[in-house]
Amino acid sequence: MCDCCGGGSISRRQFMYGGLAAPLALGTARKDGLVEPVLRLNPQPGPRRVAVTLDACPGHFDPRIANLLVERSIPATIFITAVWMRMNPDGLSFFLKHRDVFTLENHGARHLPPVLGMQRVYGLEVAGSWPAIEAEIAGGAAAIYKVTGRHPVWYRGAAGLYTPSVVPRIEALGARVAGYSLVSDAGASLPAEMVAARIKAAQDGDVIEGHINQPRRSSGAGIAAGLAALQASGARFVRLDEAA
Repeated sequence: MCDCCGGGSISRRQFMYGGLAAPLALGTARKDGLVEPVLRLNPQPGPRRVAVTLDACPGHFDPRIANLLVERSIPATIFITAVWMRMNPDGLSFFLKHRDVFTLENHGARHLPPVLGMQRVYGLEVAGSWPAIEAEIAGGAAAIYKVTGRHPVWYRGAAGLYTPSVVPRIEALGARVAGYSLVSDAGASLPAEMVAARIKAAQDGDVIEGHINQPRRSSGAGIAAGLAALQASGARFVRLDEAA
């Protein structure tokens, strides 16, 4: 869910994504025909395990969340857009300085939802066509490779919504579609108390989704508080690649 926003085709080899996609459920189709994929960690014995994923849509850098993750050594996957990287060089430098904590993955070049047609999603312009979706994915992947020297493994479309037919085409490129199972902040629109409560209630195997691009909204404080409480409860934080 997204209320977070204030070129050319690419081949499978060019992506250089590795491995098989993690188990992915497409979820219930919405009235508009779009799907919001669900992703959970593979079950394992032991303490509650969760994965933290945060979207860096066009916007700013939220140090409340970023500093908490570094101070507590909580690994997080940042789904980052090329436009956010251009807007936030200091925030990008912070992520790159702490590669032991942050993994940068693909949220697209321009933050265009991978949706066919001319509709808008949560007020966002959509990609509209398959070539435009390919360009969105390729541009985001290229921007990440330029600053990290690694090819991203995961792709999460803007708004987390997809035209159903494009999901297997994205996966055919070799990308892992990054769904989630727990929406923490509803596009950075919820108050801090509600966000913290949602995160504290995370179940074993949840992939948590939130936003790290809205420092002026209270939801970011809720993410930080919720993650701190979750850690204090004994939960184990794992990287998203453990979902595969």
